[in-house]
Amino acid sequence: SSKVLEAIENVIQDVLQSLAQYKAPVLTLANRSDWRNIEQFKDSVGLQMIQDCTMTQIRIDCHRSALKFALMLKILSMIYKMVQSNTYATKRDIYYSDTLLFGSQTVVDNIVNDISCMLKIPRRSLHILSTSKGSVAGNLSYTEEDGTKVSCTCSGTVFNVPSNVEGIKNLISHAKFMLIVEKDATFQRLLDDDFCKKLSPCIMITGRGIPDLNTRLLVRKLWDSFQIPVFILVDADPHGVEIMCVYKYGSVSMSFEAHHLTVPSIKWLGILPSDLKRLNIQKEVLIPFTKRDQNKLSSIQNRPYIACQPTWKRELEIMAASKLKAEIQALTSISSDYLSRVYLPNKLQFGGWL
Repeated sequence: SSKVLEAIENVIQDVLQSLAQYKAPVLTLANRSDWRNIEQFKDSVGLQMIQDCTMTQIRIDCHRSALKFALMLKILSMIYKMVQSNTYATKRDIYYSDTLLFGSQTVVDNIVNDISCMLKIPRRSLHILSTSKGSVAGNLSYTEEDGTKVSCTCSGTVFNVPSNVEGIKNLISHAKFMLIVEKDATFQRLLDDDFCKKLSPCIMITGRGIPDLNTRLLVRKLWDSFQIPVFILVDADPHGVEIMCVYKYGSVSMSFEAHHLTVPSIKWLGILPSDLKRLNIQKEVLIPFTKRDQNKLSSIQNRPYIACQPTWKRELEIMAASKLKAEIQALTSISSDYLSRVYLPNKLQFGGWL
């Protein structure tokens, strides 16, 4: 707490000194969208911001950034008060404290991330919580920060990912592996099929698409705690690959927190583009690429971590050549329970992952 308060005080002191010298105050932070700010890629860490990175300035005397400057000071003030009083707020709480001032939730989300990057302090230490959208089930129990005991081990029981992942303790699990599932519908279907128990005890997590910060933090915390294999099941399309990359390597915009958010050991279990031909999935259930799909795939293929993954590279080339994509649900064209009864057990038993 003292570190957070001191960091905010230093920022405000710089602003006051500029004003005292009749200079326009400036807030300086790393450019979070610049690939040049990413360290030469390390497979063991993921995308990590370099020390000497290009910076961006938020100036009060610039029409384009004056409002953002004011909003950053406003949220810094709110953070300072929360840390002092040991209270917490969600990003949604901040937005609804003055919707006319902030304009949209996205504005608040971006400014909170900018402040975290500027202060070099993880967002959870700023007493700002995110509303979790992810779910967890399977062989896992833990105690939340307020003392609430959570047990996911009951068959079919699903819990929301905690809003304060750092605060959970007493984690217990006998799981043999962890399975990240892209979609909630697939997650629920696997639960209905009792997948968490049938093959061997496991933990299942879904971020319902692009994962929020708390889901990524929980995956990392479970991996740190249990050191079990982590697999991911996504659609065989550029969007699914993007989601997998966020879990495994992180994102450029959050690269300043790579050590806390990425799990580089994640294995791509499916759906692999090569599976579509191997399993003789009929073309009628495949979906043609859109221009957006082509652009996304091209972007992923040019990223530095793909060079470290020759097997991934080959799968992406298969996808690019076919210009077809498949949802996980395409496996139901073989049989309704093919995913849980045949596909996943065979993959896990015989090493069908990348």
